[in-house]
Amino acid sequence: MKFAELARAGLLVGVCGFTVTVPAVAFAQTQAMPEQAAAPAADGEEALPAPEEEAKPATDRGEDTTQGNEIVVTATKREQTLQDVPVAVTVTSAQTLERAQIRDLKDLASVVPSLRVNQQQSSANTNFIIRGFGNGANNAGIEPSVGVFVDGVYRSRSAAQIGDFPDVQRIEVLRGPQSTLFGKNASAGVVSVVTQAPQFKFGGNLEATYGNYDAVVLKGVVTGPVADNVAVSLAGGYNKRDGYIHDLGTGHTVNDRNRWFVRGQTLWEASPALRVRIIGDYSRINENCCAAINLQPSAATTAIRALGGKVNNAADRYADVTYSNFDSSNDIRNWGLSAQADYDLGPLTFTSITAYRRTDALTNQDSDFTSADLLGENSQDLRIKTFTQEFRIATNIEGPLNFMLGGFYFNEKIDQSNRVAYGSQYRPYADLLIRSGTGGALNASSLEATISGLTGQNYAGRFFGAGQGLDERYRLKNEAFSIFAQADFKVHDRLTITGGINFTRDTKNFSAQVSSSDVFSGLSLAGIGQTGLTQQYLATAVGTALGLGAAANAAQIQGFATAQPGVFGALRTQAAAFGAANANITPAQAAASGNPGLVGNPLLALKSLQFLPPFLGVPNGVEPGRTSDSKFTYTARIAYDLTRRINFYASFATGFKASSINLSRDSRPAASDAVALAAAGLTQVNQTYGSRFAGPESSTVLELGLKANWGLVTMNVAAFRQSIKGFQSNIFTGTGFYLSNAGKETVQGFEFEGTARPARGVQLSMAVTYLDPKYDSFGLSAVGDLSGTRPAGIPSISATWGAQIDHAFPNDDHLILRGDFHYEAQVQIQEGLPGFLSGGTDAAIAAAQPFTREVSELNGSLTWAMHNGIEFSVWGRNILNHRWLLNIFDSVAQPGSISGYVNQPRTWGGTVRYRF
Repeated sequence: MKFAELARAGLLVGVCGFTVTVPAVAFAQTQAMPEQAAAPAADGEEALPAPEEEAKPATDRGEDTTQGNEIVVTATKREQTLQDVPVAVTVTSAQTLERAQIRDLKDLASVVPSLRVNQQQSSANTNFIIRGFGNGANNAGIEPSVGVFVDGVYRSRSAAQIGDFPDVQRIEVLRGPQSTLFGKNASAGVVSVVTQAPQFKFGGNLEATYGNYDAVVLKGVVTGPVADNVAVSLAGGYNKRDGYIHDLGTGHTVNDRNRWFVRGQTLWEASPALRVRIIGDYSRINENCCAAINLQPSAATTAIRALGGKVNNAADRYADVTYSNFDSSNDIRNWGLSAQADYDLGPLTFTSITAYRRTDALTNQDSDFTSADLLGENSQDLRIKTFTQEFRIATNIEGPLNFMLGGFYFNEKIDQSNRVAYGSQYRPYADLLIRSGTGGALNASSLEATISGLTGQNYAGRFFGAGQGLDERYRLKNEAFSIFAQADFKVHDRLTITGGINFTRDTKNFSAQVSSSDVFSGLSLAGIGQTGLTQQYLATAVGTALGLGAAANAAQIQGFATAQPGVFGALRTQAAAFGAANANITPAQAAASGNPGLVGNPLLALKSLQFLPPFLGVPNGVEPGRTSDSKFTYTARIAYDLTRRINFYASFATGFKASSINLSRDSRPAASDAVALAAAGLTQVNQTYGSRFAGPESSTVLELGLKANWGLVTMNVAAFRQSIKGFQSNIFTGTGFYLSNAGKETVQGFEFEGTARPARGVQLSMAVTYLDPKYDSFGLSAVGDLSGTRPAGIPSISATWGAQIDHAFPNDDHLILRGDFHYEAQVQIQEGLPGFLSGGTDAAIAAAQPFTREVSELNGSLTWAMHNGIEFSVWGRNILNHRWLLNIFDSVAQPGSISGYVNQPRTWGGTVRYRF
């Protein structure tokens, strides 16, 4: 660790001890003790003092009525207070979501430093990262490392619209492996969204917001009884906003908002022992998303501009300008039904959660991100059907032993069709790149003539035609089940020992069938070049033998072969050896070799234009298109109450994530199958190797935690060492995704969260996360061996400072001022870029090094909450308008160029809310 980082970390921890952390966000505990009588003391201890009485905001204004360690969470699938849960869990309350203007789940990171949320290529997918671990992209076959649950129902794919719900009660973020209770997709952590159940008292709230970029947000919820034992609620919302990036090619704005949802619930309390909760929801997204900008131009960029196409100025990356020749689209429909039944039978509670969800997503994108018509289509039709069933039995016994037994079943079907096709300007664009790559020796037409002459086939006018491309079809069927058990044994009043175990089996059957109509990509440039080099050598040799002073023509060669067959045979053998020696090296590589007998294959300079080569479908005679994984995971934990104020825990846990399938055009057979594929005659032209899937990953964490509550001040600390073996790495290559397993990745660090209430109505908060990650071994990354290096995108320090002042007036009105500042230390965004691998691993790594991210985000709000339930708020996010890069990648169909996504600029607005 560098001294500067160490000093900074130490300073932050020191400050934590005085100003302390998070706003109604707690790390296994929050705020102060509940505003009630003093807590009873244990033998030999003085009682905790009761906090000073103060006017409490009316509950119908949505204020938290549960304070500090009395907040109830379900982090361990049973209701416990935060103080009693020896788990690294952060809770964001409904009040904090409102006051901090958490508009989407991706905003949640501003109050939870250990969490990072990314959404880039599509509105359909959101990527969650906890403690530096997580993955996912616009690839439906990638298993998440962070499980997202809404009211106990697992969401395998999550668009970031959950923050629009008007009835969120809290969001729990569990850090570290949670596979014992949550199964296969919680190897890095869990995000659990809990909404308010229907109430037996009529009430609700309505909210209207207007903001910059012509943002309009309407949402509300109403709840109440329809019978003595039946209550219902209905929530809905509408969110529309112009985009903040101007597309000067189409004249429209990009990264807009256009979504709505409706959600209904029924709660039936059939008897004191039986409760049934049924939830149905439907949402629709129809947005122009997501804009990428050019960060580094290349010769390809020059060619695009020569055609009259436009590309943004890379030197002004935050001008919020992009160019396209058609609007990108995201038409996403998501709906689901769930039913939860809880039945109490003596000391046992039986719980069943049944759910069915469906997602239909139609997307299309101008993925060259220029106004030139290079890619006329990059579309996807994705359909996901998911069924889940969970059963569990839990005890609630006053004695020393409580346990939970359960099972979970998961069945998901993915049906995906893609199409990518060249546009009308792709041929003239390729023509310019051919001229550049061959030093002016060839253009598109002369290249077609040359290759026609060498192969005996007519390719005139057939290369780089509009409409040529790939038609793709992918299928994935995933079936999994888990059996789990966990027991808590209270050795005595202060000491509890917990043990848990889970067995998961996961099976996937998948297929990928892709047809390519890209004629040029279907040619073997090495083979054709070898033919040309052989012919050239032979013609020159015969001309020399005949004393012509020039290469012999076909008739002269034929005459020489007839007249001197022995000599001709020797020359032909030499020519064949010459062609073979030069077929697979470029002229530059030949020159660098110093071997005068090597000249290189000039056609290889055009290999970068073979974007869409033939595809070997799967399953086939060698590859079965199936994975089957199983794993035992477990948890062991000791929790000890040092005093009434201070709790300590130590835990060791393991996690598991099943194999992920590469449902993209970059799906490739493993190199280990090369011999078998060749023997079976299945190898395609320009066959490359990689992976069809990434194998399962296993995680472990050793964690020590301390939680302290001194009434008006709380402090929570966790130190941990977490590692994942076989970490599934997924990186975009410019045409698809490279999916592989890292050997092992380790991160060690600490987290600090706490709050202080120095005066009536004043709350100060702070949260700090320090992470020190390392690839212990990663020999097969997309850019070469990364063993021993630091993983990109994981800041060493993430911190949030917050303050809230709530001034109560005699008439019970409240004026509430809130602000928070989120900081992330500078970090490299990507380890490397595969598009630069032609220069070797060092070149690919060096290409990514200039691009870093440092986050400084100030958010704030001012609210007048009236006693009659009406509230007026003004708010701003990213008030200082700090800009940073979210991600970078190889530009599509533009060799040597780099593109990326930028963060959202300053947003502000006003909100009117009515609670009743």
